[in-house]
Amino acid sequence: MSKRDYYEILGVSRTATAVEIKKAYRKLAMKYHPDRNPGDKEAERRFKEAKEAYEVLSDDQKRAAYDQFGHAGVSSGAAGGAGAGAGAGFGASFSDIFGDVFGDIFGGGRGAHRAWRGSDMQYNLEITLEEAVKGTTVKIRVPSQSVCETCGGSGAKPGTAPRACPTCGGVGQVRMQQGFFIAQQTCPTCHGQGTVVDDPCPACRGHGRVRGHKTLSVKVPPGVDTGDRIRLAGEGEMGEKGGPPGDLYVQIRVKEHPIFTREDANLRCEMPIPITTAALGGELEVPTLDGKVKLKIPAGTQTGKVFRIRGKGVQPVRGGPPGDLLCQVVVETPVNLNEEQKELFRKLEASLGKGGSRHSPNSSSWLDGVKKFFKEMGF
Repeated sequence: MSKRDYYEILGVSRTATAVEIKKAYRKLAMKYHPDRNPGDKEAERRFKEAKEAYEVLSDDQKRAAYDQFGHAGVSSGAAGGAGAGAGAGFGASFSDIFGDVFGDIFGGGRGAHRAWRGSDMQYNLEITLEEAVKGTTVKIRVPSQSVCETCGGSGAKPGTAPRACPTCGGVGQVRMQQGFFIAQQTCPTCHGQGTVVDDPCPACRGHGRVRGHKTLSVKVPPGVDTGDRIRLAGEGEMGEKGGPPGDLYVQIRVKEHPIFTREDANLRCEMPIPITTAALGGELEVPTLDGKVKLKIPAGTQTGKVFRIRGKGVQPVRGGPPGDLLCQVVVETPVNLNEEQKELFRKLEASLGKGGSRHSPNSSSWLDGVKKFFKEMGF
């Protein structure tokens, strides 16, 4: 089994649809098939590698296991023998693959009545930071389709039945010839269905399906962040002609938090402290998502100082150690002082001034730099 990432092998993103995965595989299969590259061991290896990746990613269950656990989730025979899902195994001839590709483009005869997979859907889910960090289970209500009970899915009024399309004879495709070139395209009358409904069902208006809603339970794993997607296999739109349903992708958006902001696995917060605590030191209670912790503030703490509380951040959803909580100090200047308080500050200012730069090293260093700058500029 190849240890390379299957999505990387096929050159598709992790959110690629089944159609995109199939197209990518067929492109590689045509390029590296042994029939086109006789004796080329590298081409043979690339072909087998692409086939193995496709056999996993084209199967909803195998793909879900691979997305969650990587190669370990599909190690027990995920890359089985020919016919495990690729549709064109190592033993398939190049002409088989070639014909299958152009059958897709022109709607070839083999695929005229084949089942079509339903479309994927997306649901935008907004959760709190606490839910994102700790995980949660959320119930969502999404649009759904079901087979019309009145007509049983035929689209025809009860007592009647669809008839073969007169344009294509029930094939669903029509041939077009231009000189020596013959191509097929979807029948414009029945749109590829092969049948037409003269008397539509009043309940579904001839579609054979009715729309409604369904409630789903979404398990949000701990550590998700804005932009992450949760895939619910088979919960998308219904397939056509008995085809499998599409998937539902739940797009995560984390609400802004009044205290914390997230930076990858770390959480950050601003921590206003009184000027007295900054000067004399002290102890503060700091909030975390797990409760309160006590933090010692050393004397002489300046604005911008960052205190790190280990392990109080986020446990990444894809594994790894938990992040930290970063508390950034903001020294708060007193406001609305009365005369007595102002006088006390004047006395403090006078007292601190006698100590020179010893009490305000940063300020003194900055003033010295300003004086030097003015002198060099000739001011």
